[in-house]
Amino acid sequence: MCYQSSPVATSEKNNNEVIVNEKRHSMLQSMLFKILGPVAWDIKWFNVFVIVSLHTLFIWNLFTFPYIQKWKLFLWGLFIGGVNGFGITGGVHRFWSHRSYKATLPLRIILMICFSMAGQNSIHDWVRDHRVHHKFTETSADPHNAKRGFFFSHVGWLMAKKHPDVIRKGKEIDMSDVLSDPVVQFHEKHFLLLKFVLAFLLPSIVPPLLWGEDWYWSIVLMSVCRYCFSLNFTWSVNSAAHLWGNKPYDKKINPSENLSVSIVSMGEGWHNYHHTFPWDYKAAELGNYSTNLTTFWIEMFAKIGWAYDLKAPSRELVEKVIMKSGDGSHPISHQEN
Repeated sequence: MCYQSSPVATSEKNNNEVIVNEKRHSMLQSMLFKILGPVAWDIKWFNVFVIVSLHTLFIWNLFTFPYIQKWKLFLWGLFIGGVNGFGITGGVHRFWSHRSYKATLPLRIILMICFSMAGQNSIHDWVRDHRVHHKFTETSADPHNAKRGFFFSHVGWLMAKKHPDVIRKGKEIDMSDVLSDPVVQFHEKHFLLLKFVLAFLLPSIVPPLLWGEDWYWSIVLMSVCRYCFSLNFTWSVNSAAHLWGNKPYDKKINPSENLSVSIVSMGEGWHNYHHTFPWDYKAAELGNYSTNLTTFWIEMFAKIGWAYDLKAPSRELVEKVIMKSGDGSHPISHQEN
């Protein structure tokens, strides 16, 4: 005897399959949107070519570099990476962007040199974009709006023309304190020369001249690999630290506490705290230097008087904010009164 399913049963089965497929499609769309964001960008194709080419070389040499044989060069790369990292975190970010502490002329010169070794934008442009980012976080005026997806907030924003709101709001940002700094004025005037010499030329020629290192590997490691690592560590603060992690200080914002980002960015991944207390020179509540090397160096310079008037919120204020606005993940949230 042969049994046949009724048309009603077949119809219900088909409808269920359609619903399941629609749910899967919706989940896939949601996941892709979070990673890629809106696809319709006004693309800057030259930037795309440069970034893609640079990272292609980076990935290839990352797996072919003779780490054991070139250990001196590798350590040199780590050293320069740490130096330019401090220029970003302690210089253009915590000092020039947020004025979380004051710096003497010698320290400002050091910060400018260290930042120039990172090979990023000029101090003026970096500070302007960052101040806009904080004032209009995750809106159309945010240069690397994380709501447009991981890829956009990480690197895509550099491949696309700025949203009109970013340009408009950027013009409203007060930059008088930055422009009045003679160190910044010098950097603006000689930006391209400083970038070429300090970010690429000097780091690449020192190893061959000092200990006879191979020119090819020195240029590849310092001008490609070290540079790409530095860029991506910085970008991870804009992307990963805005998408993944807990929110012990303000559960209503997307910036989060991200240990991995903190490690690679010298302490910049404690992002929920930073967006809650942006004027804190530590950019974190934690005093552990192992995940906040920038704080260590700022405090070392403070000991010799080159860094001073270090700003930080009171312990009482931090605890009050935790209890009022946090997501309950902070240990204090579970303490009984």
